[in-house]
Amino acid sequence: MASLNTLAQDLRALHKPGEPLILGNVYDGATASIVTSLPSVKAVATASFAIAATYGLNDNDMTREQNLAGIRKVASVVSKAGVPLTADLQDGYDNVKETIRLAIEAGAVGCNLEDVNNETEELRAVDDAVSRIKSALEAAAEAGVPDFALNARTDVLGFGGTIDDAIERGNAYLAAGANTVFVWGGPKGRGVAREEIVQLCEAFDGRLNVLKRIAPGFLTVPELKEIGVARISVGPGLYLAGMNAFKEAAEKLLSS
Repeated sequence: MASLNTLAQDLRALHKPGEPLILGNVYDGATASIVTSLPSVKAVATASFAIAATYGLNDNDMTREQNLAGIRKVASVVSKAGVPLTADLQDGYDNVKETIRLAIEAGAVGCNLEDVNNETEELRAVDDAVSRIKSALEAAAEAGVPDFALNARTDVLGFGGTIDDAIERGNAYLAAGANTVFVWGGPKGRGVAREEIVQLCEAFDGRLNVLKRIAPGFLTVPELKEIGVARISVGPGLYLAGMNAFKEAAEKLLSS
């Protein structure tokens, strides 16, 4: 069985601009079993929004302990498949070093880390966000995973910032040791346009994670490959698709 750091090295190596890692985000043992059964799977990611939903909670209302419990359920399946697991750790919670240590104990070799303080719902200052990235990577090295793959998410666009602001933050996060950067378009639907993805990709030398919408009218995987991104994820997209199918089947059953 591969060591955790070997899996972390594998995860990092899968991020190739133009040949991106494609992640189908999961949220429990059942969905992890489905994704890992597919021959094309190379790595697995969790989605905190979806894990929170399994508790009947909104994303930001989920505790660290609840998130880690969900990650452990996924990891118990993913470990048998021998592929890397990256976990959505929200903002890292109060003690980011402890959070990373616990996530690694659970089996994660990479993570998403946001630059919003979920407790205050405020965007962290760049210096604060950079310090937390460095602390996270220090904790990973101390836990025996120096190649831990951190995907640094910035929510600056959701706070009225510009693409230039996102580029400034993203480059600071990469310089701090992040493997890739995820620029979130904000919960209000501001989104990130194709031209902006091109600009971000150029600014980060391709080290960009893009959220793929599972719906018509959005950029396709081939289009994102052509732009040159290194990572494509779907966040809660598979969860939402599954729940829509569940609701439709339930409505049909209960109305008959």
